[in-house]
Amino acid sequence: MNDSPTAAAKRTRGFMLVAMAITVVLYGVPYGQTIGYPLLLLSTLAHEMGHGLTAVITGGTFYSLEIYADASGMATHGTSGRLAQGAVAAGGLLGPAVAAAVLFVLSPRPKVARFALFGVGLLLVASCVVVVRNFFGFLFVLLVAAVALAIAAKAPPRIAQITLVFVGMQLALAVFSRGDYLFTDVAMTADGPRPSDVAQMADLLLLPYWFWGGVCGLFSVAVLGMGLWIFWRATSTNASRA
Repeated sequence: MNDSPTAAAKRTRGFMLVAMAITVVLYGVPYGQTIGYPLLLLSTLAHEMGHGLTAVITGGTFYSLEIYADASGMATHGTSGRLAQGAVAAGGLLGPAVAAAVLFVLSPRPKVARFALFGVGLLLVASCVVVVRNFFGFLFVLLVAAVALAIAAKAPPRIAQITLVFVGMQLALAVFSRGDYLFTDVAMTADGPRPSDVAQMADLLLLPYWFWGGVCGLFSVAVLGMGLWIFWRATSTNASRA
């Protein structure tokens, strides 16, 4: 396959459209949601990692991460201060959008995409050792890490590029398919009903939960838009330089 800048750019943009079409079809055909179940778990992973990493960024501690078979999850952290705790609650809601934007930004250049996939795999392996604490979550995260590392090590760089675009698109569309969570004050988890992230933000930062849901939703769309704009500009630049 020709790996000139023009070919790489056209391939990447074309696969983004294909990835979007595949996802839409999965939501519409019989058993499509069953086939797309692992992709749903990926958005849960991004959500819970968003909580945990935000806790670390704000000076707290990321104790544990659990992902359950019903696609719910739990990140346990220690954070002091109302603003920091509110930021951690928002971090999970913004996690899939931020992760998708980062993958889009890293995907236009095949070699960069390959190193990025190595980084993702190593981060997930470290997560299994340090924070993942339930059996199902451990198996899922380890499997994703193994796939990422195998593609990065054995496949041509263009396959790593396509992988980043595909996963990024799944996370991006999950922002919308699971957007109803932004406007509910109760989250159903494997341990039963709990206050949702936006309900926690309302308790910590005042103002209604739906206000914070709207803020997080708008911010997620803005982050995705920026990531897609950088992606499209980078692929257009690569093509024009050929």
